[in-house]
Amino acid sequence: MISLDRIYIEPIRTEEFWNVCNFAVANEHRMKRYFPLTLKQNLTPELSKRFTTLKSKEFANNEEYLFTAKPKNDRSVIALVYIKELDWDKKQGEFAYCVDYNWEGKGVTTEIVKTLSDYAFKELGLEVLQIIVHKDNTGSVRVAEKCHFVWQKTLKNEYTPPGKSPLDMELYELYN
Repeated sequence: MISLDRIYIEPIRTEEFWNVCNFAVANEHRMKRYFPLTLKQNLTPELSKRFTTLKSKEFANNEEYLFTAKPKNDRSVIALVYIKELDWDKKQGEFAYCVDYNWEGKGVTTEIVKTLSDYAFKELGLEVLQIIVHKDNTGSVRVAEKCHFVWQKTLKNEYTPPGKSPLDMELYELYN
């Protein structure tokens, strides 16, 4: 567990499936465009239990790291943060994050990404971290910039939201 001023961050645990389900359902409108699979896997407590069990195993096996963030005063999940697309040969990983609508614009995502960037460099031995974001997602662009990620290039047709046309995405990187 990593303790910060207002929140703490910890690896996903199977036992918190109810809180993950509550987070997904409460933030469905925020997740449906960029986190459709995570949303789909957490729409009921049963699905969330399977999801948290799988993600806990992937974390233990160094396949993908999913963290939850919670306020210090309760156990509710206020953010999901992935370090994914791991390439151990290149020592590279990608951040993906979603924050609860009640915590948007309060600086917690920036705080989490900065903290987990340090963790990824020091504990996981990664050398390159990426954030891939759509230019209209100004909150995520701000997080990347505040965390000193540097814009690299536009990735043409990089991501296709459910039922939509492919989108160009912006690639930001941070080096250890």
